[in-house]
Amino acid sequence: MKTAFVTGSSRGIGRGIADLLRENGWTVVYSGTKKERPDRLPVSCDYFPCNIASASDRTAAVRYVCKTYGRLDLLVNNAGVAPLKRQDILEMTEESFDRVIGINLKGTLFMCQAAAKEMLQQMQAGLPDYHPRVVNIGSLSAYTSSTSRGEYCISKAGIGMVTKLFADRLSREGIPVFEIRPGIIDTDMTKVVHEKYDRLIADGLLPVPRFGQPEDVAKMVLACASGLLDYSAGQVLNADGGFSLRRL
Repeated sequence: MKTAFVTGSSRGIGRGIADLLRENGWTVVYSGTKKERPDRLPVSCDYFPCNIASASDRTAAVRYVCKTYGRLDLLVNNAGVAPLKRQDILEMTEESFDRVIGINLKGTLFMCQAAAKEMLQQMQAGLPDYHPRVVNIGSLSAYTSSTSRGEYCISKAGIGMVTKLFADRLSREGIPVFEIRPGIIDTDMTKVVHEKYDRLIADGLLPVPRFGQPEDVAKMVLACASGLLDYSAGQVLNADGGFSLRRL
């Protein structure tokens, strides 16, 4: 059975992705930073702790998936954090920058590297029916300025280049790499600004006039994982209710 590892899947978008993959027949290893499986996760699901900012955690996670299931067909790089405190770009601290970049950007880059090396080995070993893929979860913040969380925007812009680099390197090896950029998604991360976005959406911010749901992003991941989009490797899919149309 095809196996997926979804980082940051104990809640929010990652949870939605992992759940939908399971519903569609995938073996899924959920992940989060807590050492023990969170109670909110299904009792029947497999869980492996991984702080993607940690090199040893990344190595251990890939090793666990491959040793336990004998294959890694899909890596979904979803884990990410917002700044602990929103601050004007003129007040942003190096500590906050280092934390967000270390997790969102550095962690994603080296998670791609660790998984790609394992995928290449499995391909060279002749694993049957093996067509691995990588999906990175970015954000509309990759191209949208938010001066109160500059470190987050920079980290997500960087994920765009990470995706391009790995798509360039791995497509020739038969490993498609994709990026999905969620927009305003109804999760714990957006709770603090929910009223603000409710007003903006009501005023016409989005052509699709509603908050996105984790399932909206999950469906795009499932499409990438299906193989139907492989000739579009390296492309960005926007799960943003049409925000990227940039209307007048």
